[in-house]
Amino acid sequence: MNPSTLPDRPAQHTVLIGGASGFWGDSQMAVPQLLQQPDLQYLVFDYLAETTMSILQRARLRSPDLGYATDFVTSAVGPHLRAIRDKGVRLVSNAGGLHPAGCRDAILALAREQGVQVKVAIVTGDDVLDRQRDFEPWQQEPLPAQLPPLMSASAYLGAEPIARALDGGADIVVTGRCVDSAALLGIAIHEFGWRMDDYDRLAQASLAGHLVECGAQATGGLFTDWEAVPDWADIGYPLVRMQADGGFELFQPAGRGGLVTRQTVGEQLLYEIGDPCAYALPDVVCDFSQVRIEDLPGHGGEGGRVRVGGARGRAPGPGYKVTATYQQGWQIAIMMAIRGQRAMDKACRTAEALLARTRVQMHAAGFADYGETLVELLGAESMYGPHRRVADSREIVLRIAARHADRRALGFLQKEASSAGTSMGPGTRSHFGGRSEVQSVIRTASFLLPKAAVAVQWQAAEDALPVPVPVPVTAQGSASTITDEAAAAQVPAAMPAGEDTVRLPLGWIAHGRSGDKGDDANIGLMARAPQWLPVLREQVGAERVQAYFAHLASGPVTRYELPGLGALNFVLRQALGGGGSCSLRSDPLGKCYAQMLLDMEIDCPRALAPHGPPVAARAPGASL
Repeated sequence: MNPSTLPDRPAQHTVLIGGASGFWGDSQMAVPQLLQQPDLQYLVFDYLAETTMSILQRARLRSPDLGYATDFVTSAVGPHLRAIRDKGVRLVSNAGGLHPAGCRDAILALAREQGVQVKVAIVTGDDVLDRQRDFEPWQQEPLPAQLPPLMSASAYLGAEPIARALDGGADIVVTGRCVDSAALLGIAIHEFGWRMDDYDRLAQASLAGHLVECGAQATGGLFTDWEAVPDWADIGYPLVRMQADGGFELFQPAGRGGLVTRQTVGEQLLYEIGDPCAYALPDVVCDFSQVRIEDLPGHGGEGGRVRVGGARGRAPGPGYKVTATYQQGWQIAIMMAIRGQRAMDKACRTAEALLARTRVQMHAAGFADYGETLVELLGAESMYGPHRRVADSREIVLRIAARHADRRALGFLQKEASSAGTSMGPGTRSHFGGRSEVQSVIRTASFLLPKAAVAVQWQAAEDALPVPVPVPVTAQGSASTITDEAAAAQVPAAMPAGEDTVRLPLGWIAHGRSGDKGDDANIGLMARAPQWLPVLREQVGAERVQAYFAHLASGPVTRYELPGLGALNFVLRQALGGGGSCSLRSDPLGKCYAQMLLDMEIDCPRALAPHGPPVAARAPGASL
C-alpha cells in the first residue's frame, strides 16, 4: 500500500489498539473493559498456541464444523457485537485456527440474529497439509525415525494479508495460523502505509504485538513481585498507542487493577523469545537486544505507563515455519489426595502398587507394558528434583500419568485408581470429580516451507473471490547475535576475583519469566537494578543453568544477552518431556521454571548485596 492512497491524517497520527485475549480461555472481562477506553480503534485477540492447535485438531476429529476458537464467537464478539460496531472498533484475531471459514460463518450468523451489519474477512493459505513434499526439517527438533501420517500442517503466516483485508474495509479479520504478533503489525501496516521492507518499523510493531499477545501478562500478570500488583480480580488489559515512526506507549485502562512498569513489561518482552537478536517472523527478523523500556511519570492513576523503543529489523528468511500435528498413542493422568502421617511415603507406595497391579492385568490381557509413566507428588516439590525442600508432609496430591500405544490398555489404570480408596493407605481420597479420561496424544512437529509454495489470500465475504497476497521472497539478513564476549563490553565489569561475597537467592537481584517453544523451555532474567547485571552475568551462566535443571532437561542450554534491558535469556532444549499436549508432566509448558531458578543461590559482592528480599509493597516504578 502506498502512503499516498491513505486518507488525510494529522502529522502526529497514532492508532490505539487493545490486547483482549492472551489464549483460548482468557477472561471474558477484557472486551467490555477495553471498549470503555476513549478513542479505542482496534482490538486484537490471540488464541493459538502449539498446544491449542492440538486441541483444535481433536475438536475437528469430533466434528468437521469445529476447529476454530469458539470463545471468540460466543464470548468476545457475540455479547458485544452491537457495541463494537457502534463504537467503530475493528477486530483482528487468529481465532480461525484450523477452520477460518467456520469461524466467519458463526460470526455472521450471530450478526444476522442481532440485526447488525458487519463485514468479516478471512485470511487463508496457512493449511499446507498438501505441500508435505516441500517440507524441510526444522533446526534442532528431533523427529521420529518414521513420522506417522500428518493430521494437520499449518504455516505461520505474517501480517501483510491482515493489512490487505483491513484495506478492503473489513470490520473483523479472522485468520488461521499466523504468528502471534501479526495481528497488531497488520493494523500498523494498514494505518501508516508502511512498506514491507521498512524493517525497523516492522520490528517495533512486532515487539508491540509480542508484548500484548498474552493479554494481562503485560500488565502485571505472572509478575515476579506479584504482591505488588493490585486487584487481580479487575486487572487491566493492555493498550498500545502506536506512532507512525514505530514508537509506542503501553498502558492499561485507568481505574483497573494491574501494574504497568519497566519491570512488568520487561518480563513480558523476555517471554519465549529465544535468541533476542534473531526473533524470526515471516515479515521481519527482529533484534530486541537493544530495546529500552522507560517508565513515564504522572500515570500512577492508571497503574503506570511505559515508552518502548530500540527494536531493529532485517529482511526475513525465504520460508515459513510450519507446525504439523500427528496422533501417536494415548495417555491418562489420575490424581488423588492422600493425607495423614507420612503422606509422601504413602503416596509413593500407592503409585507403585497401582502401576504394579495394572501391569499384571495388562500382561494377562495381552498388552505390552506402558510406554512411559510419571509419578508426581504435588505439594512436595516434585518438579524441583534435587532442589526440593520438603522432607515430609501431611497432605499430598498424588498424580500418576501414563502413556500407551493402545487406548484399551490404559483402561486398567483408569478403573483401578479408585480401588486405592479402600485397599491402600489410610487418608486416601481416590479421585477428584470422577474417573479420569483417556486422551489421544496429538504431537506436534515443526518444518520449514518455502514461501513460494504457499498461496496466501484473503476473502472479504463468503461469496467473494479470494484475493491473492503475493509474498516477496527475500534472502534472510545476516545474524547479529550478541555473544557473551560482545555483551561484556556493553556492561560494567564483573566483580573482581576474591571480593568478599554473601550468599543469597537469585530472585533478590533479578526478575524472571519462563515459557515454552515446543519441547524447549525459555527462561528470561532481568536485573532489578543496573549494579546487579554484572553479578547476574557472572553467576548465572549456561552451564550452571543446565546443571540446575539436569533432572528435567536433556538437551543443551544457550544463553543470550539483552544489554538494552539489562537481561539474559536462556533456552533449554528438550526440557519439557515432549511439551504441550504430549508431555506427561504437570507443567508441560515450563511456566514454573523461572520461579524455580530464582530460588538458586548465588554469590553477590557484600558491597552490592541488598539488605533483604524485594519489598512487595514498593511503589510502582521504584528501584531497589
